[in-house]
Amino acid sequence: MAQIKIAVAGGSGRMGRALVEAAMSAPDLRLVNVLEQKGNPNIGRDAGELAGSPCGVMIGDDVAKSIAGVDVLIDFTRPEGTVAHLAACRKQGVNMVIGTTGFGEAQKQEIAGAARDIAIVLSPNFSVGVNVAFRLIEVAAGALGKGYDVEIVEAHHRHKVDAPSGTALRMGEVVARALGRDLRKNAIYGREGVTGERKDETIGFAAVRGGDLVGDHTVMCIGSGERLEISHRASSRANFASGAVRAARFVAARKNGLFDMSDVLGFK
Repeated sequence: MAQIKIAVAGGSGRMGRALVEAAMSAPDLRLVNVLEQKGNPNIGRDAGELAGSPCGVMIGDDVAKSIAGVDVLIDFTRPEGTVAHLAACRKQGVNMVIGTTGFGEAQKQEIAGAARDIAIVLSPNFSVGVNVAFRLIEVAAGALGKGYDVEIVEAHHRHKVDAPSGTALRMGEVVARALGRDLRKNAIYGREGVTGERKDETIGFAAVRGGDLVGDHTVMCIGSGERLEISHRASSRANFASGAVRAARFVAARKNGLFDMSDVLGFK
């Protein structure tokens, strides 16, 4: 069986190094190119060396060259960079695995539009455990119903630039869908001062930033006399990279369409 040819965007960052290592370790994948933004001090270095084991793949900054002949680009960068990579992938017919978070509505529409021509797996979190948690949250929210208040707390490292995390927002979307609510109308992002009593339809979010926390998420369903908590705690980025590799295998076999990890895991 032919190996799936992979390129990784943002390969010198913390998550990028984990993705490079995962791609190098998978026998059915072949790491072809690693991409960084122009001016990055690691351009020209061996991407594998940064990940702990030299592999002969040098980090470049030419998007078109980096994805030429590639089956899948794995991109966990920033929204503006991912959208630029998206346009290049759409032009060259390269499928994508996107783990970037913080997209605006217009950028989400660009991704959906590109999915008419290429196959894309888009997810705020590629951890298998987190995606199982999404299913558990859906079941819990639907079963408990409107008699329970829902609060979502997430914690990440001090370098994370968006809040709440994409994963926390997805958890809120899952809860809202299960309860027949509109998250855009019912979400509360932090509280300060005299806020008044909590409204029944509210879905609350709180974000913690500090140190080197990889990612913690807890959904609390709080009722009268009891509280149900569903939590996921990541201690390593390797689990996200492992999920991205599974997604790359899935999307490599598709012609077009927009998918998420529930498709990859066979939940749909």
